Amino acid sequence: MKILFLDQSGKPGGAELCLLDIAKPYRDSCLIGLFADGSFRHLLEQHNIPVEVLATDPIAVRKESNLAQGLKSFGNLAPLIAKVVHLSRDRDLIYANTQKALVVGAIASFIARRPLVYHLHDIISPEHFSQTNIRIIVTLANRFASLVIANSQATQAAFIAAGGRGDITQVVYNGFTPEFYKNRDADIAQAKQRLGMNGRFLVGQFSRLSPWKGQHILLQALKRCPEDVAAILVGDALFGEEDYVKDLHEKVAAMGLENRVKFLGFQSDIVPLMKACDLVVHTSTAPEPFGRVIVEAMLCKRPVVAAKAGGAMELIATNKTGWLVPPGDAIALADAIVACRDRPENAATIVRNAEIEASERFNLTSINKQILQLLSGIIKN
Repeated sequence: MKILFLDQSGKPGGAELCLLDIAKPYRDSCLIGLFADGSFRHLLEQHNIPVEVLATDPIAVRKESNLAQGLKSFGNLAPLIAKVVHLSRDRDLIYANTQKALVVGAIASFIARRPLVYHLHDIISPEHFSQTNIRIIVTLANRFASLVIANSQATQAAFIAAGGRGDITQVVYNGFTPEFYKNRDADIAQAKQRLGMNGRFLVGQFSRLSPWKGQHILLQALKRCPEDVAAILVGDALFGEEDYVKDLHEKVAAMGLENRVKFLGFQSDIVPLMKACDLVVHTSTAPEPFGRVIVEAMLCKRPVVAAKAGGAMELIATNKTGWLVPPGDAIALADAIVACRDRPENAATIVRNAEIEASERFNLTSINKQILQLLSGIIKN
């Protein structure tokens, strides 16, 4: 099967890591077209996946952009669309992995007469997108996509609620390779020594630094925890959110948490750091589409506390495979952290349950079989 994958980002976020895993079985015949250069291209090349950067100028449209701002970017889109049309003529289908990829892919699929698949990794709601962008996403997907893959039931429900067609939508969770997270315990001691957090109950938060990811909620919770509870923040700003990063550093200083919080920036391999933690927290203040780090923590045999909204509610059963707390509730988060610290035997039972469930539900081999069946059905039709 010859697939032209499209993605707008040059940096490896959650959607891009998902795409990396999906593309691996097709590496001998596919091409991934990126709309920006960056470390994601290098990551794809390391896995011997064909990749080409299709645009030199950034597309100046963001999730909150209005119609006027969108129209201004059309001059950038025209040559990009032409490239995608040319590349797609000897492909079986176009696979759009992000919103900007959907815009380009929809027009190209119409011109080149190739089926379009749209992989939806976001909650389509006013909390994340402008009304203009919601209308564009829904209209293009309804009109041009043969299939919309939603990464959770929450993502699917939000798409349909915004006017998306339920008959073309299928839920396929992100896939993982459980073996990748095993047999790496030798890295734990080195990571803890490097962090200088020996003797602390270490809480990890793994995501890009962004207001809706809720790192400030973790800081508020940490202030309410005993002195031996410390935290690492793994990730960096991706989409012009540097002011938030600065604000987080200022909050750490103002709250007297300098000796209990470390900012580690982006890390290409989070597994040793995750295994070095005693607890992983997910603190999004708005519904998370899926929650990739939640599953990764489960596979790393680490307990998880997550915000009770969106896709996270499909991943965790409270007191069985983790804990769910109200989004934005620093008090509830602090209570959950302390409970995990004070009841290690209970946490160990939950960890065992979570690893077994994650290994079965989100096994990449099974997930890729689902996607293959869906894509094969489109080509046959």
